[in-house]
Amino acid sequence: MKTFFLSAFLLAASLTSFSQTKAPRLIVRGDDMGYSHSGNLALIKCSKEGFQTSIEIIVPSPWFPEAVKMLNENPQIDVGIHLAITSEWDNVKWRPVSECPSLRDEDGYFYPMIHPNKNYPKRAIKDNDWKIADVEKEFRAQIELALKKLPRISHVSAHMGCTGISPEVKALTKKLAQEYKIPIDAEPAVSYAGYDGPHKTPEQKVASFIKMLDKLEPGKSYLFVDHPGLDDAELQAIHHIGYEDVAQDRQGVTDLFTSKKVKDAIQKKGVVLITYKDLAGQ
Repeated sequence: MKTFFLSAFLLAASLTSFSQTKAPRLIVRGDDMGYSHSGNLALIKCSKEGFQTSIEIIVPSPWFPEAVKMLNENPQIDVGIHLAITSEWDNVKWRPVSECPSLRDEDGYFYPMIHPNKNYPKRAIKDNDWKIADVEKEFRAQIELALKKLPRISHVSAHMGCTGISPEVKALTKKLAQEYKIPIDAEPAVSYAGYDGPHKTPEQKVASFIKMLDKLEPGKSYLFVDHPGLDDAELQAIHHIGYEDVAQDRQGVTDLFTSKKVKDAIQKKGVVLITYKDLAGQ
């Protein structure tokens, strides 16, 4: 009954998008599918039981095979490729899916960071002599593997802003998106919507999300992004310096994305939930 109710909730929101074209429209995106089993479970939960409308999958991540299986079992879920050339966590790592030596550390993993970071000296891509040819090789390999496993991929996005590390990489990403006929994220068709206020605790996340809804303007489309997870033993072991409370924080996102209070607020305020595919058809 729960799944049916929530599917009906999202269906009603989708139908409303065609009848209330002046209503604010909102994509609610859950990122990083594949980074952990906990994350995979939470992301699927937020799509089936909550108001999340899109999921981003990291192709080289350790739990990618399970993520593919879960998404193929739920073909109604909108999914995008989350291009990644970093592996930021201390206790779990992933490697490239292509031969791209300038993007790997001495152990063969991606570097943890994009930009120089005092906590990880010389461990950022920009600290090292990366090559645009290697970026292209890796992006192509990730896109092709994603399309092979999930042909319904609707868009491409960037993990940790990796597609914007230089003008050359921005141009490369645009070229590949055109070549593979996959839109890049949703810009400039949408505006980013973030928490309006503190969002450390689950209660703060709910309050700041609802406050954000009040500021969405009629006739415009918006994108809200966060990272669901479960506060379990696995996710408690996943962290990096500067972000140690990953499990608690990401459980709070799951609680937010499945909150009845927030669902009621979305309906009351007339906000229309959409997917990337809906956006492409508008």
